[in-house]
Amino acid sequence: MVGRSEELAAVTRLVQNARDGRSGAAVLRGDAGIGKSALLDAAADAAGGMRVLRATGVGAESDLPFAALHMLLRPVLPAVGGLPDDQARVLRSALGLSDEGGNGERYLVGLALLTLLSDLAADRPLLCLVDDAHWLDPASCDVLLFAARRLQAEGVVFLFAARDGFDASGLDEVAPAALDRPSAVALLRDRFPRLARDIRDRVLEESEGNPLALIELPAGLSEEQRAGRTAPPAAFPVRRRVLDTLGARIDRLPEATRLLLAVAAAEGTGELGVILQAARALGCAESDLDAADRAGLLSLSGVTVAFRHPLVRSAAYQACPPSKRLAVHRALAAVLDGDRRALQLAAAATGPDDDIARELEEAAERARGRGALPSAVPFYERAADLSEDGTQRAHRLMRAAQSSVTVGRTERARDLAERADGLASDPVLLAGTAMVLGTVEFERGVAAKAAGLLIERAGPVTRSDPALAHTLLVMAADNAWAAGDLEAVRESARMIRTVPPPDAEDGFLPPPGIAADSVAGLGELADGAQEAGMSRLAAVVDRARTEPPESLIVRLHLCSVALTIGDDETAMELAGADAAATCRRGLLGALPAALQFQAQGQLMAGRHRDAALSAEEAQGFAHATGKVRTTARLCALEARAAAIAGDAERCREAAARSTGTAEADAAASSALGLLALTSGDAGEALRRLAEAADGPGRLTALTVASSADLVEAAVLTGARRAEEDAARFAAWAQASGRPWARALALRCRALLEPADRAGGLYAEALSLHEQGGRPFEQARTALLYGEWLRRRKHKSEARTHLRSSLRVFKRLGAGPWADRARAELRVAGDTAPERAGAGTPASLLTPQELQIARMAAAGAGNREIASRLFLSHRTVEYHLYKAYPKLGVRTRTELARLDLTDH
Repeated sequence: MVGRSEELAAVTRLVQNARDGRSGAAVLRGDAGIGKSALLDAAADAAGGMRVLRATGVGAESDLPFAALHMLLRPVLPAVGGLPDDQARVLRSALGLSDEGGNGERYLVGLALLTLLSDLAADRPLLCLVDDAHWLDPASCDVLLFAARRLQAEGVVFLFAARDGFDASGLDEVAPAALDRPSAVALLRDRFPRLARDIRDRVLEESEGNPLALIELPAGLSEEQRAGRTAPPAAFPVRRRVLDTLGARIDRLPEATRLLLAVAAAEGTGELGVILQAARALGCAESDLDAADRAGLLSLSGVTVAFRHPLVRSAAYQACPPSKRLAVHRALAAVLDGDRRALQLAAAATGPDDDIARELEEAAERARGRGALPSAVPFYERAADLSEDGTQRAHRLMRAAQSSVTVGRTERARDLAERADGLASDPVLLAGTAMVLGTVEFERGVAAKAAGLLIERAGPVTRSDPALAHTLLVMAADNAWAAGDLEAVRESARMIRTVPPPDAEDGFLPPPGIAADSVAGLGELADGAQEAGMSRLAAVVDRARTEPPESLIVRLHLCSVALTIGDDETAMELAGADAAATCRRGLLGALPAALQFQAQGQLMAGRHRDAALSAEEAQGFAHATGKVRTTARLCALEARAAAIAGDAERCREAAARSTGTAEADAAASSALGLLALTSGDAGEALRRLAEAADGPGRLTALTVASSADLVEAAVLTGARRAEEDAARFAAWAQASGRPWARALALRCRALLEPADRAGGLYAEALSLHEQGGRPFEQARTALLYGEWLRRRKHKSEARTHLRSSLRVFKRLGAGPWADRARAELRVAGDTAPERAGAGTPASLLTPQELQIARMAAAGAGNREIASRLFLSHRTVEYHLYKAYPKLGVRTRTELARLDLTDH
């Protein structure tokens, strides 16, 4: 390939890595005609002996559920039967091979694809080539990227060729550049050796180094024009110029051939039998293909017809007059069925048509059932456009909006919901649009606006649909609490008391009372009744452990409540159970939030490695599902972990990425305050921590957890607010009943009391810390007590507490705090060398190795682990292969004897 040495090297490297058992994925990105398809062909040529699967995104199929996935897997469909039963079921359903039903489990489709590719690569390495990925149907796009991002050690390579508009963040990109002049000249000399010099120079100028333009512009000229004897046409921008050149070539074909080309372009799949059947209804014959074949515009292979380049398809469709395009779509609809018929009917429609709208809605429901939720959206939307009745139009728009928000397309969801809102008058329908709009506003960081809308729409449905009213008010309370809007919290609590309890057998909400009690508890906190509010919320959270709600919204709400009252262990338990359940069912829309709550609980509980792994998983799923708010929260957690470690650069960078919501902004400020406190800059610490404590995110768990930091910074700077902040936190700690919280309140009081009275407070605080919770804070209390003892010449006792704090700081990776403890130990006369220690078994493994090893030790097989973690079983095997030697074991039985806890 002329001028493509660097790009070829990158592609060839991926192919070679697959031969060595390493997987990889990359996107070849560039304008039409820049050479992306040629690079895919070069990769196929380099893959001798490997299995090669190919698919191409087609504009006409971009709304067909899993169309591209079916194209990619067509040669290996028999292998689907070798998958685990649940994966085989959802993949067959997705591909339209079975009516068993996928129940909307779209990420189980991704897992099934991952397993299938891994199984295929066990025989020989596998290369998957996807051209024109910007035209992939959304369902295929989701699962292909899901699999590509989770490949590790299978020997599988994905190469996507795409223009702009294909979001594949996380994958490497190769961007073929325009050819330089020498390469462009060499290409022209090879293809058109008798091209006149002045024509060649003009082609070089107009093509702008685009390889397709370099070939097509001269090809579109007559012999006289190429020889320079007559003038070529006027210049246009490259893409327009190439399309016009192709259009001119198509215009020279017989009329019947042009019409047959338009049928092929509109049909999309290249299925020759369908194309000819529709074309015959328009008066065309099979022989009309010959002229297009001679012109080099398409090629036939068996029962498939293929355009030579996607721009040829575009030119063929655009060359067809609008009236004939409608006839083309009607002819295709007459010979197709199912989803494809519905799309062709929609393309042929010239106004509202309830029959077509009904077919489109049925296609949307089929897409949902097959796990192709992204593909349901355009079906619903087009059905709405063709609906004659306004109420039906609003209902279908709301279904489109709900589907969009579920798959993370929040901006589109907002547009669709707003359109539905403007048409709706039914309170239930308006409540449904409010749930979508509330979710969108929450994700955009406008939680207070979301709370107001949800409260407003809950009122009219409190009697007619109490389950829906409960859901709206739970969402409203969550939004209001996150925004620091106490009045909206109180209003949510007041209203939920007026809603009849939902039916316990409804399946939509938890047993009667749990949601109402939870919102009422938040309302009591908002009223200042901390003892009553904390007591009620603790009872609700405790009840949720034995009576877990069916409602996803309520379950996530209770995870947040558990963190709000400082119950880290229950938060981890509830969030972990929810994460496991969503993984088992493949319904991963809630997984980022569940993992984020789990990570937050783990970080607070001192399980930093577990927290890092949970957060990493959550980030990947949050991006894939468009969870902006969850992403911001995760960045704030990363900032706090970096602050504890004393990693200033990572802390500041993560804090900068966590902006956009009140709670994330407050958490980021708290993390930056802790970082400043760690480095000894008490003034900056006070500024940052006060910013969080006084802002709209002051009620959230991470901000409350930083209250003791604020008191310490205020004491160090002599700020008058120290007493008030300490008293406020003491009241919260007493109401919470958490031993760690009461210990921190005592530590704050010790900082404020005269030096001779602080010792007893520190000692009492450490006694409470021994009851468990927040080891980082326990170590800080021990450090402060050790420093106090050392200053009062009680060096032996001081060393005991300083050594204790040092051990915890080292385990948590809190480097600056460990250094401070070491320095104090030296001053306290500790001359014994510090023992490095062999470390726990868990400390020898990477976070993912640790996670897999724990599951293997608990008795899970490789395929079960792979299914639960959404990995391939070969990746699981690879990580266990790496973990066993580190742990000094050879079998699962030996592995099960080890203590793999993160402490």
